[in-house]
Amino acid sequence: MALSTESRQDIKELTVRGVVLGGLITLVFTAANVYLGLKVGLTFATSIPAAVISMSVLRYFRDHTVVENNIVQTIASAAGTLSAIIFVLPGLIMVGWWTGFPYWTTVAVCAMGGILGVMYSIPLRRALVTGSDLPYPEGVAGAEVLKVGDSAAGAEDNRGGLRILSVAAVVAAAFSLVASLKVLSNSVSAAFRVGSGGTMFGASLSLALIGVGHLVGITVGIAIFIGLIISYGVLVPIRTWGDLPSGETLSDAVSSVFSSDVRFIGAGTIAVAAIWTLLRILRPIATGIVSSARSARLRRSGETVDITERDIPVQIVGGVAVLMLIPIGFLLFDFISGTALDGNAAGIIAVSLVFVLVLGLLIAAVCGYMAGLIGSSNSPISGVGILVAIGAALLIKVTFGSADPGQSTALVAFTLFTTAVVFGVATISNDNLQDLKTGQLVGSTPWKQQVALIIGVLFGSAVIPPILQLMQTAFGFVGAPGAGDDALAAPQASLISSLVDGVFGGSIDWALIGVGALIGLGVILVDEILGRTTRFRVPPLAVGLGMYLPISLTVIIPIGALLGFFYNRWADGRANPGRTKRMGTLLACGLIVGESLFGVVFAAIVAATGDDSPLAIVGDGFDNPAQIIGGIVFILLVAWLYRWTSRTATSTPADTADASTL
Repeated sequence: MALSTESRQDIKELTVRGVVLGGLITLVFTAANVYLGLKVGLTFATSIPAAVISMSVLRYFRDHTVVENNIVQTIASAAGTLSAIIFVLPGLIMVGWWTGFPYWTTVAVCAMGGILGVMYSIPLRRALVTGSDLPYPEGVAGAEVLKVGDSAAGAEDNRGGLRILSVAAVVAAAFSLVASLKVLSNSVSAAFRVGSGGTMFGASLSLALIGVGHLVGITVGIAIFIGLIISYGVLVPIRTWGDLPSGETLSDAVSSVFSSDVRFIGAGTIAVAAIWTLLRILRPIATGIVSSARSARLRRSGETVDITERDIPVQIVGGVAVLMLIPIGFLLFDFISGTALDGNAAGIIAVSLVFVLVLGLLIAAVCGYMAGLIGSSNSPISGVGILVAIGAALLIKVTFGSADPGQSTALVAFTLFTTAVVFGVATISNDNLQDLKTGQLVGSTPWKQQVALIIGVLFGSAVIPPILQLMQTAFGFVGAPGAGDDALAAPQASLISSLVDGVFGGSIDWALIGVGALIGLGVILVDEILGRTTRFRVPPLAVGLGMYLPISLTVIIPIGALLGFFYNRWADGRANPGRTKRMGTLLACGLIVGESLFGVVFAAIVAATGDDSPLAIVGDGFDNPAQIIGGIVFILLVAWLYRWTSRTATSTPADTADASTL
């Protein structure tokens, strides 16, 4: 329950210890999100696990408060969300413009886009949060976790939840460690013929992907599986039919056709699905903002503004938003200084600044509404990034005019750089309003929470560049110069850079994208029919993602979604279904965090040694037995983790405190 204005005067909220704790949590979850996003193209919401960790730590301080815990999770959530900038920035490596991530330039891109996103989301709070009936699923869930954790029984629940998160993280990291020793394999794969063509099966034995599937849910999981079937069950056999090259293994041939052809069909599906998603919500966005703003004005008329309704003053918000264009302009100028565009860039810098200012505000409203409607995790933020990139490319191409090959390459890089700034706005506004909803429900002071959001952006901006550089040094990115066999997919960055290159006259096959667009229209039609006649849906963006990602990354996600579905259905029959489901969510988050953090540590070892398998104690001749062992151990671990979590989740707080960990 929200605290009254009188009772709030001496309550601790924005504290030094809260900021420090939020920064420490940021290091963990931002690193995990960067690794996961580069590997599979998905990130996870950090609000709930951050809240649980915060409450478990701050409970040792006598004067801790629920609103102080909310500040901590707000900082960590903002920084974790900003990590989605990795959906764009690696594209500069892929097109050969950067060979690494210059620290201060990358910090500036993240910070400027993120702060602009915070500024744009502040005036939307009254329109889309306090004056709206949008559900904000993650914001409401986060508030419930904070409220429960503020009670004595809730403190015990938090200890149990932190235990589940920690054990899951340790198990996931340990499995990854043993896999790096080559004693067991963390992947299985096989290629086979289909008529005169071929296809393949592959699975990354990743506990993190089980966690991802649990979090995204059964609807998205099924949609991803449908996309996988379209790609590897239909498109790959058709594209390889009678055309399998000689002198190449079947697995390599199938992988090559998927990379060069099928993934662009998936790109077309993603693009159409993104456009359709935005078109569907434009009218509700406009209606919601207008009606909510009218309602807010009526409520404010003649009334004293409560402390829980005090935002950063609009004059400061507007001034910061406009002044941010100055350093952004210098950043864009510095980016092309000394390149083929030097001396001819005034026009494209000017239109890029207008693009950032105007489209950034529109994107903030769209992403904020989408987050309120379906949740930050399910919001098609990568689809928004694709549309922003194409829009920026077309605008810059028209403004610059004809260009020689050298200038075209520079224009591609400049477009990606501009898109990264706007994408920073999109990622933050996609999360901020969710956090502000949590704050509204627990009685936080909006302006203090908005300051915390800026702090979170700065923390994230400082952490993201070295993690990106570490990933580039250790693994590289698929499609980038010098990328090795273990290169990270970075799927959105690869797609966006390919599309931008295509706009400026590259060799992209637009016919393939057209085929994908037709498939996307078909999926949209099926989704609409199902939505009107049944309670089932097939999210088109998820289908496109399933088509675009390699099978090794996508096949485990639907399995995780199925496990999460059965776990949640089982939880509905327990005495406290909300607590039981929350423990399952923390299990999923722990699996992601543990594997991702080990990935970061392993990347550091690879970068330091220059060896792709620095921990291996078994040779390549053990690959087949290692796959069998890996598959068996993986299945047993997943089964044990869910069984242990279910028992822990249904124990009373006293039982949970006394039970042994393993």
